[in-house]
Amino acid sequence: MAEESDVTQYLTFVLDGEVFAVDVSRVREILEIPSITKVPQVPVFMRGVINLRGCVVPVIDLRLKFNMREAAQTVNTCIIVVEVNMDGESIVLGAVADSVQEVIEMEASQVESAPHIGSHFKTEFISGMGKHDGRFVMILDIDKVFSAVELDALQNHDKAE
Repeated sequence: MAEESDVTQYLTFVLDGEVFAVDVSRVREILEIPSITKVPQVPVFMRGVINLRGCVVPVIDLRLKFNMREAAQTVNTCIIVVEVNMDGESIVLGAVADSVQEVIEMEASQVESAPHIGSHFKTEFISGMGKHDGRFVMILDIDKVFSAVELDALQNHDKAE
């Protein structure tokens, strides 16, 4: 039996027909799309903010962040609430996904490093590529999806509210 540290659980979700995954330990919860308050003068990928039990949580559209085409909201569209680390501080963000699939387990040996090829999104966000049910799964390094400058801007906007 493999040691527990060799196996990681990932929450898989879909963006524009592609399967992505994030370490389940970074996921706080999954929400239906609530009312999102628009915020002026923020990057195009920031949908706005939501009130999550009294806390202001920025909501990011991962499709737009990854330079994918924008999509209409469906019954499956949801927000994955994640914790992102920036300079040793934990920031809570909501990430819009087309749909959530399932929680899967992958051993470290099943995950290969991200390919360095021309792509429609930058591969530094991807910590590795796994294979599950015959499909590639892009495993996100959630801390690298957003730059320190973007997170700082989001965080400072929250404090201004």
